[in-house]
Amino acid sequence: MSIETLVSDSSIPAESGPVISSPYDPAGFNDSVMTTYARFLLALERGAGCRVWDTQGKEYLDFVAGIATCTLGHAHPALVETVTRQIQTLHHVSNLYYIPVQGQLAKWLIEHSCADRVFFCNSGAEANEGAIKLARKYAHIVQGIKEPLILTANASFHGRTLATITATGQPKYQKDFSPLVPGFHYVPYNDIAAIKEAIGELDEGDRRVAAILLEPL
Repeated sequence: MSIETLVSDSSIPAESGPVISSPYDPAGFNDSVMTTYARFLLALERGAGCRVWDTQGKEYLDFVAGIATCTLGHAHPALVETVTRQIQTLHHVSNLYYIPVQGQLAKWLIEHSCADRVFFCNSGAEANEGAIKLARKYAHIVQGIKEPLILTANASFHGRTLATITATGQPKYQKDFSPLVPGFHYVPYNDIAAIKEAIGELDEGDRRVAAILLEPL
């Protein structure tokens, strides 16, 4: 099945699966899973398209979509078919080898975006880590900057790794994780003058602003 077919197929599976009538008790869950998130008292059991059902059978419209990662919805038949076919063919073999379909997907993404090449990763935090490393390496090797700085915005969010919570301009996410990663500076969002002023103040000696990391939406 082509990527175009996968994206354009709008069919969703019919409602199915068992429904548990009793309310979900999170005590056992919290005994086994680290409580790093403040979860809603809602236990989701299954989904179809843009709808999800909790363990008591109550239906919801899923506007969260896995924090914007499930753009095709839940249990999309084309996605189920494609993933099933792939897992029956080849699972994970790492980037030690060439994977032809990975190259095909990269080519498709390039043809439908502004990218020249593709870096595959597992999360937004990992993507931002890659961007931070790429900016620093480019600054060192190409621009000859010994102390590259990256500007980010106040109230931004860039992930939960050590580097990306440092890039995140919100002290509440950085609390208790010091010392943070050096090389970041914060400016007000949507303020071009503040960015120019920060660059003028920070560029000194071996220190230069090498990149600006922003959430455009």
